[in-house]
Amino acid sequence: MRGRDMSAQTSHYESDALPTETVDVVVIGGGAAGLNGALMLARSRRSVVVIDSGTPRNAPAAAMHGFIVLDGTPPSGILERGRRQVREYGGRIVFGQVATAEPTAPSADGDLRFTVTLTGGRTLTARRVLVATGLRDVLPEVPGLAGHWGRSVVHCPYCHGWEVRDEPIGILATGPASVHHVWLFRQLTDDLVYFTRGTGLDSETRARFAARDIRIIETDVKEVVNDDEGALAGVRLADGTFAGRRILAVATRMQARTEGLEGLKLPMEDLPDNMGRRIASATAGTTETPGVWVAGNATDLTAQVGASAAAGALAGSHINAVLAAADTDAALAAVRKTTG
Repeated sequence: MRGRDMSAQTSHYESDALPTETVDVVVIGGGAAGLNGALMLARSRRSVVVIDSGTPRNAPAAAMHGFIVLDGTPPSGILERGRRQVREYGGRIVFGQVATAEPTAPSADGDLRFTVTLTGGRTLTARRVLVATGLRDVLPEVPGLAGHWGRSVVHCPYCHGWEVRDEPIGILATGPASVHHVWLFRQLTDDLVYFTRGTGLDSETRARFAARDIRIIETDVKEVVNDDEGALAGVRLADGTFAGRRILAVATRMQARTEGLEGLKLPMEDLPDNMGRRIASATAGTTETPGVWVAGNATDLTAQVGASAAAGALAGSHINAVLAAADTDAALAAVRKTTG
């Protein structure tokens, strides 16, 4: 599916200096997964640097939902508090974009080493890498749609559902996943319209739609229409007909962010029904690339903030355990070398 990348939002904040010495872990990505991973590592007295491009997926949203205690908190507020907490334990947060990341020659004791280069030429050497770059949402190319992204154009019933309850909602179909969207958004409103946009519906699905009073419009959507105040009013169809809607739900194509990470040779995996592409991972976020872990939306495309943060914490604790074993191996080898 071709469409518009919705990851262009940028937030700026004071950046820490990039250390010149080798650090235990570099975390690439400063969202919930990356910051929570860094927090676990810093609390374990690991030297950790978070490289953050400042382009969080949920930047357009007014608030984050579905995470107990923090429900309703602005995403920027969560990240600001997370950065402060990581710094309180000695972690560093560096505002920057990764240009390259790749394994380099191991240390004298055989431990792994990675070099990360930022745009502009600054470099950092680390023993281990946690990738928490998140994903980008790609919207279909419907004129006017992108301008309402994260407000009146939504993708997640759990992130935005309560806020759009009882509104006239339209589902803009992008593929088979959109049918699943229907059942979730039907829970939130009695006024639901499904715009097929050229996608097929079998007779059984049509019968199920009818049983739930879900209307189907098969004429293609030409553009999104705003009211006089700039709010979403509905869509204009290809035949000129106007269909009023206050909310549009779209199953985006979710693409893990991997720019600059090609040198890590991370294994990639396509999701079924063209839903997206992720970095493949195993237990605690381990990957097929030795010394590299992944957490959050880069590997779990449907994870919300809470799940991403939890995955980051698990990966961080696993990395610390691996480093503890490596430290012990190195200490034992040094002792044996001196004692002959």
